This record gives sequence, C-alpha cells and structure tokens, in this order.
Amino acid sequence: MSDKFILKIKNIIKETKDCVSIALDIPAEHQTSFQFKPGQYITFIKTFNNEEIRRSYSICSSPFENELRVAVKKVEDGLFSSYANEQLQSGDLIEVMPPEGRFSPNLHLENQKIYLLIAAGSGITPILSIAKSILQEELNSNVILLYGNQKTENIIFKEQLLALKNKFLKRFQINFLLSKELTEEGNFYGRINSQKLSIFKNTLFNINDLDEIFICGPEEMIVDCRTYLLEQGIPSLKIHVELFGAKINTKKQEKILSRKGNVAHVKYKLNGRTHELQLDYGESSILDAALKQNSALPFACKGGVCCTCKAKLLEGTVDMLVNSWSRTRRSGQWIYIDLSVLSKLK
Repeated sequence: MSDKFILKIKNIIKETKDCVSIALDIPAEHQTSFQFKPGQYITFIKTFNNEEIRRSYSICSSPFENELRVAVKKVEDGLFSSYANEQLQSGDLIEVMPPEGRFSPNLHLENQKIYLLIAAGSGITPILSIAKSILQEELNSNVILLYGNQKTENIIFKEQLLALKNKFLKRFQINFLLSKELTEEGNFYGRINSQKLSIFKNTLFNINDLDEIFICGPEEMIVDCRTYLLEQGIPSLKIHVELFGAKINTKKQEKILSRKGNVAHVKYKLNGRTHELQLDYGESSILDAALKQNSALPFACKGGVCCTCKAKLLEGTVDMLVNSWSRTRRSGQWIYIDLSVLSKLK
C-alpha cells in the first residue's frame, strides 16, 4: 500500500486571522487508508524551491462527522503554514500521508469517565477531535476543557466549542484562559500552568475523580502541567501528551561535536532489506543520510515528536539530540527511537 496519496482540497475555512482549517476530498478507493482515530494527524508533502518538506497537522474533525479536516496556524517564516493560509485554494491537489499518531482515547460506549483536556493555541486541534468523539460515543462520560490563548480573537474554533457546549450542556465544561486580555475572573487571566491547575483542582474539577488527561501545546506548558499532575498522584498512564516540538539536548550535541573526525558505521533494515552507511560524527542524521541514498525511510516531522520513523535498536548505542518519546518498554526489550534525530550509532 502506498504511503502517499494525491488528494483534492475540498474546502478551506478561515478560522482566525492566522489560521485556516482544510477539508480533504477522500475518494471512495482511499477511504480505508484515511480512516482515523480522534487525536491523530496527517502529513502534507510539498516541494518549495526544489526541496521537499513534510509538515504534520492534527485532525480537528471527529470520525463521526464523515469528514477529514485539519487546522493550519500560520507561524513566522513557516513555509507550508504561510502557503496554506495565503495560497492554497479549494480544488487544489496536494500530496498527503495517511493518518498516524497515538494521542487518542480508547472510546467505549459503556465508559463512565471524567476527562480533563488541556490545550493552548493550535493545540486545540486534536483536543477538539477528542472532545467531540468522547461526547458522541461515551454517553455517560464528562469532559472538562482548559483552553489557553493570548486574546479572544485568537481562540481557534471558538464558535464550534460553544456550539458543542450548548449541545452537551450537562457533560461539557469549557474554560477559556487569556494571557494578554484581562478577564472578569482573575483565575482565568494568564497562561495554563501548575499554579492554575492548583487553583482549579478545588473549583473546576476534583483531581481524584479524573480518569484520563490529554494535554497538547507548547513543551513548557506540557512539562509543567504533567509534572504537577504526577505530583498529585495521577498515574502516568492516565496522562497523555502531544508536543509541538522538542528541544535539542545541548549536552549531547556538545558530546557529538567533540568527536568530529570519528566515523560511525550504521546498518539498518527496511522492508526486509539491509542497508549500510558510513557517517562522520556531527555531520548528518541517519534519516537525512539514508534519504540521500534514496532509501525510502518513513518520516513526517523531523522534529523528534511524531514517531513515524521509530526503529528498534538491535545493537550499539545512540545519542539522541531531539526526542521526547524515546522510551523503554517490556523490561528493556523495545526502545523506540526517532531516526530523524539520531546523532550516530557507534
């Protein structure tokens, strides 16, 4: 099965002054490939100045809506986000990878859960999909949303959220926080952080009653909120996070640069075939080197967060410059590694 498809833009909606939502027209023959779970993302592929770039965006629609729609917020100097907001039009064709991601709840009709959803800025995109899906599928579950923005005008999907609130009045609670606009209630002025959660745990929710927590937004907010929730006794398995990006590990970067002149021998297996690389330390990632050899390693973000190019380390050691999802499972049997940010295998 192909991992890339040419699809038509169904329509584009201007959500805020710097954010659009894009619906894709999925032909009948590709419907199976583009089935998705709430909270997943798709990756657009576009060539600018003879350079192919890939950008991943979360799906904001629910599987129950029979539509696949993503939101793209324009960022400063963003190639694809600027293109999507300023040039992309209904009817245009674009290359797309099928939905991926594990930032998704396990929904069951019989569930009776309390979900806490935390989002900032465009982090609302997968959170909106999750909220709509929970409310539609789990008739006895409740959803509490904390959504932070700078100003009211920056609130993406504000009308959708309010309509959802009106539809599920008893089961959906929305709380908007603004960091650059004064609010009547002082607790809702400022950014979402551990201090806010400490205040809200006694007013908006009972922390001991929370069954699942989903957090999406900047790394600083996620780390701070997750740390606080863990300190409050929430099991880590109940806390699900999705980052916009991950920071470079400067100590490991210095270690790698100090070993310039050394060569690493890399052997990797893809689709049953073994490939080999000779890489100078600090010069290239495994992914970039493999792509130059026309090896079709899968990738989506190159940011160390999506896990599209995860791999199983069989032998040797690795230094990770950027990766928030590297983890050991089953007593060390599996180590998931994002190949786009591997420094070297030695």
